[in-house]
Amino acid sequence: MPYINVSTSAKIEDKKKLLEEISILVSSLTNKSKRFVMAKLNDNLDMYFDDDSPCCFLEIKSIGSLKPSEMAKPISNFVYEKTGIPIDKIYISFADVPASLWAWNGRTFGQ
Repeated sequence: MPYINVSTSAKIEDKKKLLEEISILVSSLTNKSKRFVMAKLNDNLDMYFDDDSPCCFLEIKSIGSLKPSEMAKPISNFVYEKTGIPIDKIYISFADVPASLWAWNGRTFGQ
């Protein structure tokens, strides 16, 4: 149930590969099965972050398992390695969602 939403002004050539690789990374960082990681990519967007050079915003949501202080660096490094976007042009938002507010397979994970 981790969800990662990647928005970037960079044009990503191999979108499927990036989505698969970031899913594997988030799976390993959250200790959740890759089977339950959903990833979304919006590339080539009009974005501005101090100037018009490439930038990236990532939203990561999960029921528990988030450790932002431990996850920020490997995720930022991944984005830099795959896109060339400097880590000072990357924002990451982490959200721990209550199980009662997350549904899959027709039901929520908690009461």
